[in-house]
Amino acid sequence: MSIELTLISRGYCHLCHDMEEALKPLAAEFAATVSVVDVDADPALEAKYDELVPVLLHGDRELCHYFLDVAKVREYLAGIR
Repeated sequence: MSIELTLISRGYCHLCHDMEEALKPLAAEFAATVSVVDVDADPALEAKYDELVPVLLHGDRELCHYFLDVAKVREYLAGIR
């Protein structure tokens, strides 16, 4: 089973870049793929997540926002594996 995560991000957001980098080892540990989606390219996403970016999602479930919560995300990913 492949785990697909989505990182809602924006190009000029340093927190977004930080979360993307911090997520790499965790994604590798769980063989997860991470799709980075630009919040500003989709009006619906911008309306929903504008001030919360970065936001890490698994499907429709929000795992964390602003900063990567490694312990929480690791526990979640271990539970769905």
